[in-house]
Amino acid sequence: MNLHESFTRGHYAEAADAIRARTTHPPRVSLILGSGLNPLADEVVNADRIPYGDIPHFSCPSVEGHAGQLVIGQLAGQDVLIMQGRVHAYEGYSLQQITLPIRVMGELGIGTLIVTNAAGGLNPGFRAGDLMLINDHIGLMAMTGGNPLWGPNDDTLGPRFPAMNKAYDPELRRLTRRIAANLGIELRQGVYVGLGGPTFETPAEVRFLRLIGGDACGMSTVPEVIVARHMGLRVLGISGISNVAADDPDAAEAANHNEVLAAGQVMIPRLMALLRGVLAELP
Repeated sequence: MNLHESFTRGHYAEAADAIRARTTHPPRVSLILGSGLNPLADEVVNADRIPYGDIPHFSCPSVEGHAGQLVIGQLAGQDVLIMQGRVHAYEGYSLQQITLPIRVMGELGIGTLIVTNAAGGLNPGFRAGDLMLINDHIGLMAMTGGNPLWGPNDDTLGPRFPAMNKAYDPELRRLTRRIAANLGIELRQGVYVGLGGPTFETPAEVRFLRLIGGDACGMSTVPEVIVARHMGLRVLGISGISNVAADDPDAAEAANHNEVLAAGQVMIPRLMALLRGVLAELP
């Protein structure tokens, strides 16, 4: 992997052309599946599956629970492109590599991005297995130098200084709340804090993240959302609360990746029902 690798519009077009050559579906909605959420892609009808390694310039995840392939087909009446897994900065990938798939989605004509992730619960009222609608985020990495828009700006992709006051589309959030209520699915709401990882948070860090307004935290999503909004994609974000972050340094329990994967299995039926409902009502 090349941490200094950078990409141009030509690279994005090359990857998009490779995807078009492997599918007849014209996706207009994309979904990114976080840790342990791969089974969501099994419900896609007439699916074309493309390993990331077959797509020019795509990077392959190394983390358990991230399959590393595109699934393109139909779900709830929509032509969708699903990313089964993502790469992260802590794996040694640059922010350009992490967000290249989002740029390629734009080249494919996709206008709506749905991001999911497994997140640690900061809000004391949250429990493992909860679903949280992301209202906003705090991008600690992006605020301190890890912003995927650093470097030369291509004005054909988006503006030099994009606004982020509506990073998570208000209409999509309203729709999701209504669908959840109709289905009887309890849907938390809150602010997602994007961290670098791969370490889980210390108790002092948990207390700090609560103090600045965080309800859940994780090691992904924020770079993807920044790039999506740079290009004008509408974004909906949903976190699956995989564990409740400990704020007591003397607590016996410790966070681990296995509980993240296990929580994903518990959340999948409710998350799938919620996403099906949202997709069915999109234009």
